[in-house]
Amino acid sequence: MTAHLTRRRALLAAAGLGLSVDLLARPAFAAGDLANRKLVVVICRGGLDGLSLTPPVGDPDYQGLRKGLALGDDALALDGTFALHPALNAVHRLAKTGQARIAPAVATPDRARSHFEAQDVLETGAAVVYGTSSGWLNRAVGSLKAQRTVDALSVGPTAPLILRGPAPASSWSPGRGIDAQARLPTLLQDLYRDDPVLGPALARGLATETMAQAAMSGLADNAETPGMTMAAAQPGGGGGVEGYLRQGQEAARKLGGTLAGFMREPGGPQIAALSLDGFDTHANQGAAKGQLANRLGYLDAVLDGLHAGLGSEWSNTMVVVATEFGRTARVNGTGGTDHGTASTALVLGGALKPGGIVGDWPGLNTAALYENRDLAPTLDMRGLFKGVLADHMGLDRRALEATIFPDSAAARPVTGLV
Repeated sequence: MTAHLTRRRALLAAAGLGLSVDLLARPAFAAGDLANRKLVVVICRGGLDGLSLTPPVGDPDYQGLRKGLALGDDALALDGTFALHPALNAVHRLAKTGQARIAPAVATPDRARSHFEAQDVLETGAAVVYGTSSGWLNRAVGSLKAQRTVDALSVGPTAPLILRGPAPASSWSPGRGIDAQARLPTLLQDLYRDDPVLGPALARGLATETMAQAAMSGLADNAETPGMTMAAAQPGGGGGVEGYLRQGQEAARKLGGTLAGFMREPGGPQIAALSLDGFDTHANQGAAKGQLANRLGYLDAVLDGLHAGLGSEWSNTMVVVATEFGRTARVNGTGGTDHGTASTALVLGGALKPGGIVGDWPGLNTAALYENRDLAPTLDMRGLFKGVLADHMGLDRRALEATIFPDSAAARPVTGLV
């Protein structure tokens, strides 16, 4: 049967039917094969700059476009074109062993560059803004429950939209490590982004506030993290800004480890959603160091804690890190970047199949930029999610296209990830 399916796939691919063949030809999963599969979705709110997350250092137009934000020898090389931001040491270690890959030009169907709208489309999985009131991951849980026992968990003070809906999901709030109030600056910037006076003024003020909060983040996390003491923030105890940042990363690592502990327990959740705020970098974004580097260090520590905490269960796990949109290819006048289009998604896990980039790279030549300002998308975010849900969690095409991602037939599932 395998040979027959291989010949059939080759013939259909030659006819131009491509990726959709894999869903048509996929053999049924055995229930035992799927019982331990785990999926974690991490949402980086604010519009994470993919050109800093995974800098295309080998692209001939990269340095000229990014200027003071460009990374060079300090970036962590992946191949001849792409690298990882130097704050992503744990992700880089996983990538070097084939357990982390990048989708460097991915976007949702939304093109409005509004946080409100882009986050809605990212989390609902709808083809249009406000097309549905439930989250695509909640609908996936509902479809999986029809096949087997599946539990889901949201991390944070409120359940993210991606897990809201009729399917039941538990929630856990770790305290100030995930701060809902951090979303207010993002929403304010959305309201005033077109105001020629208030928009830039608000961006500069929030950048200053963000830098101050980053410096103090260790103290805030310290108050919420058992086993940590104020000694680390005192002279001789690793204090100063670097000491505070290290404490924040340690708290993030514990957050990832605690989430892993929930998922590792017998009868624990197989699916989890986690939101991280603070990626709206309109001013003073920084390159190898600075505002964005601090947030990426936090993300890296969460993923490191999750990896370590899952232990042997990491081999059954897939993690997808996504954001609502990318940022402009060019630097703005305040040392930051504005709302853009395509960004990078990270795909990690012990269940991941080693390989190169996911999707195509459009390049940063002026003619290739979307509307002469943004990285152009070459991959629909829904196709990435559909591929993970199909190949890793065992959902079929009918559920994916009729229930979980309605009106998404054009967003063909990414195959070859598992």
